[in-house]
Amino acid sequence: MDKIDKGQNGDARAEHFDVLILGAGISGIGAAYHLKEQCPDKSFVILDALESFGGTWLTHKYPGIRSDSDLYTFGYRFKPWTGTPIASAAEILKYMGEVINENDLARHIRYRHTIASAQWSSADNLWTLRGKRTETGEPVVFTTNFLWMCQGYYRHAQGYTPEWKGMDQYKGAVIHPQTWPKDLDLHGKRVIVIGSGATAATLVPAIAGDCAHVTLLQRSPTYFIPARNANPLADQLRSLGIDETWIHEITRRQILHDQAEFTRRSFEEPHKVKEELLAGVRAYLGPDYDIATHFTPRYRPWQQRIAFVPEGDLFQGIVSGKAEVVTDEIERFTRKGILLKSGKQLEADIIVTATGFDLSVLGDVAFSLDGKPVDVSKTVTYRGMMFTGIPNMVWIFGYFRASWTLRVDIIADFVCRLLNHMKKRGAKKVTVDLRPQDRGMKLLPWLDPDNFNPNYMMRSMNLLPKRGEKPEWQHAQDYWREKDELPQVDLDGEEFHYVGQMASV
Repeated sequence: MDKIDKGQNGDARAEHFDVLILGAGISGIGAAYHLKEQCPDKSFVILDALESFGGTWLTHKYPGIRSDSDLYTFGYRFKPWTGTPIASAAEILKYMGEVINENDLARHIRYRHTIASAQWSSADNLWTLRGKRTETGEPVVFTTNFLWMCQGYYRHAQGYTPEWKGMDQYKGAVIHPQTWPKDLDLHGKRVIVIGSGATAATLVPAIAGDCAHVTLLQRSPTYFIPARNANPLADQLRSLGIDETWIHEITRRQILHDQAEFTRRSFEEPHKVKEELLAGVRAYLGPDYDIATHFTPRYRPWQQRIAFVPEGDLFQGIVSGKAEVVTDEIERFTRKGILLKSGKQLEADIIVTATGFDLSVLGDVAFSLDGKPVDVSKTVTYRGMMFTGIPNMVWIFGYFRASWTLRVDIIADFVCRLLNHMKKRGAKKVTVDLRPQDRGMKLLPWLDPDNFNPNYMMRSMNLLPKRGEKPEWQHAQDYWREKDELPQVDLDGEEFHYVGQMASV
């Protein structure tokens, strides 16, 4: 039963819940499902600043928005996916809505709630969260025993656009995909899309048919996997009348096996993998296209994320002449478009900056412990989900080389096991801290840039917690390891500190 209580500073009408989940996107909805199933005695609420569920898939409105990884692994393990492997935002939102309806989660969600601060009181062993309802400005206060941060890792309000010389001189429209205007008319317009990642690769073929011409302008190339948007194994199993639950699990395991092998090869034989990826692009563009300039990255495969291009639609647009790729650097903006460092000029009516996003660590919430502000960058991460010295809190940060949702499921198992363990012990508080044997451990940036180095992470590394040299103190970015390791974590290990006595048996 949800309770009305007073906050730690006497706030009237502070609502209390055993667990508070911040974010109603793919992470928050998954967390809520597992919490309801594995900790049925816990009261909980999900808070989200948006008007509905979905997070990324609700925020982004640009044409063609779709997943860049397969839905058999991006979907939850408990809810079979029955559509094509690569899905549109609308299809993903429909799937999430079914999860909410089938599991009676809607009554636990509060939309249009922004949270500005989270304060921990050691005297009460409670978090107090303060914010407001966006449609009325009314202040809201919540207290909770445990805080589950599921708000994602970038700012939804606006994307990242670099400052180029002369941008104020350009007479056309400059648009970021993250804030795509509803009434934008592209018909007959010349468009430049700046970027080389999954967003650019999705957007260009989606708008090419409407524009007079679209140019993909990239500073450097990226890797893509062009293939049919179908899964032959799943299709064959369906033709045999196999139950969808079985199809989901079998297909999921096959994909995960193939991804593990691909990841291994990208480290052990990167040159072979590189040639295979380039051959896939060449099959669409033909032997005369300048693959070396426009589609051969400077880094090894999987040092940055590799996007799936369904049906090779990006490359089909290039072959048809509706789209072209220019690989160069921007000297400055002009009145009519962009001047490149090579001296070439590109003219456009609209410039789209598909240049990434800004990292948001823990939703930009101001955290404090007993009145003292928390600087998360001074903490050390525990397995990429908890932080030294910060009690009763877990952050979901997914995978780069595998689907984000895979980590949603296994971290949810861990959190529920931790909550049930605390109940057994009679503990009100849990923190993680370095063990005596970890004290001299070298502390490093959150990510090893030689392992994985997308620009949006490199720009914001100073905001993130440190990682240690030992596996317990880093985000492994390795689902195939974590799926076996996390269930085996000893919750009474030296790194865990509890306040409260072991319950009598």
